[in-house]
Order: sequence, then structure tokens, then C-alpha cells
Amino acid sequence: MSEGPGLGLLPARVTDFRRIAVLGPGVLGGSVALAVGKRHPDCSVILWGRNPERVAEIRATGFECVTDDLSLAVHDAELVILAVPVGALKRLGRRVLEAGLAGGACITDVGSVKVHPHESLGKDMKDRSVSFIGSHPMAGSERTGFEAADADLFVGAPCILTNENEQPEDEVQRLMGFWTGLGARSAVMSASEHDRLVARISHLPHILSSVCALVALENPKDGRFAGQGLRDTSRIAAGDPAMWLEILVENRHQITKPLREGASILNRLADFLATGDEEAILRVLEEGQARRQTLDGIE
Repeated sequence: MSEGPGLGLLPARVTDFRRIAVLGPGVLGGSVALAVGKRHPDCSVILWGRNPERVAEIRATGFECVTDDLSLAVHDAELVILAVPVGALKRLGRRVLEAGLAGGACITDVGSVKVHPHESLGKDMKDRSVSFIGSHPMAGSERTGFEAADADLFVGAPCILTNENEQPEDEVQRLMGFWTGLGARSAVMSASEHDRLVARISHLPHILSSVCALVALENPKDGRFAGQGLRDTSRIAAGDPAMWLEILVENRHQITKPLREGASILNRLADFLATGDEEAILRVLEEGQARRQTLDGIE
């Protein structure tokens, strides 16, 4: 992994992009639009949603720069951010090209899987003189929709960029500067390295959170007596199941190995408990504690 200059939070800077279109009014897309408005008030940002009723609801919250007209959103954009589920990226990316996006623009996404978007979108973009560089801000919420959007969501959050289609380094730095300006810490790596990494640090934890909720709340009424530990451990299981299905299926080849590793540890722990092997049980708990403590030293 090659680390960009934003790894370790840099001071906010003025972005080089002056006209920004954010496509998808969910929690990530909405947060990008709000963050640009807060941190770069001189920039023009427009939020696009495909549902006119939803667009009207967002406008009613006081956010005026929102439309359901894709051509209007992208026609003079310098940066287009695809903030839609991974299953919709290819279709929306092609619609953006057909909607009159100017050559020289940069398109990025905020998806949790990167190999497939580069394979499905990268060549189309390059043929149209448009840059495609992947982005994955490691921020979000189990809540969904524009109502959960937060202008400070990206402050201190890691953001991984992928440049599988070999765009010029200055374009990568330009996009990195955009995320740094929103408060994120940036790094660059290959799409395959990204997908392997997030399978362990993001996708596996979501699966385990769901399993925890399934097992612990086999009888939902037991939840009346649950403390904060269960709430913390199962929190991300509250995320949108349909969205997570797309992510897990898209990255299934990378998730299978760590998932089997986790299952193996659980099976061994069950055996240790069955035989009363306290020393082995303690080793598992101590190693887990030690690895968790490494997170506390990361800035």
C-alpha cells in the first residue's frame, strides 16, 4: 500500500474542484453534499436523486441544491461522485456519460468494493476522456437516508483511493485533496488489496454483528435485559440488509477466507469450553484483547 499525503489528518484545504455533483441522496451522498457546503462554501454542489418525491422531501429540509434531472446535475460538473449501492454503479456510470458529462471531468464512487467498478466502468470512462478513480471513505452509519447525513462524517475518517485504470498522478492527488478538505485521512492502494482489506476490517465485522444479533436474540424478549455490550456488538447489524447483500456477494471471494477463520476460532473455543481448558480459553481472550488494543494507538 502506498500512503498518500493525507494519511494522518492534514489541515483542511480549498478543493481544486469548483463544480461537484453528488449522485445519490443517502447517508454518504448527503454527507458529502453537506460537507462540501460547510467546508467549501465557494464551491457549487448539487445533489441528485432519481425519485422526485424523495427530492422534494430533501428540499423541504432546507437543502435547496437537489434535483431529479441527471443532465442538469452533471452537465458542467468537474467532479461526479457516485454515491449509490454497488449494484447500481455500472448502470448509473453509463447514464452519466450519456447525460452530457464534459470531457476532462473526474468520476469517483464511495462504494465498499473496488475491483468490479474498475473493471466495469474504467474502460468506458477512459474512452470518453473522463477519469475514474475509486474512493472509499470508511465512514457511515447503520442509519440510512438523507436524514442521517452529517457534514462532519468524514472528519478523521480513513479514505482509500484506488487507481486501477492508471489515471495521471496529479488527478489522484487532486481527488485526494478533495477528501482531505472534508477532513479525511487518505491512502492509495490497488483495488484487489482494498477488497482484501475491507473483507476483514469491514465486511466480516458486519457478518459477525448479524450473527451476534441472531444468536443472542433468539428470543427477542430477552433483549429487555440486554446491557450496552450487546447493543454495541450488534449495532451495525441494523444496517440495510439489501445493501449489505450486494456488498457481500460482490466481495464474496475475499470474504470467504476470513469468515472461515472466524468460524474455526469459534469452533475451537467451543471445544475448549466443553473440555474446560481454561488456559486455551484465556489465550484466545488475551490475544483478542491485545489486538483490539492496537486500535487505540492508531491516529
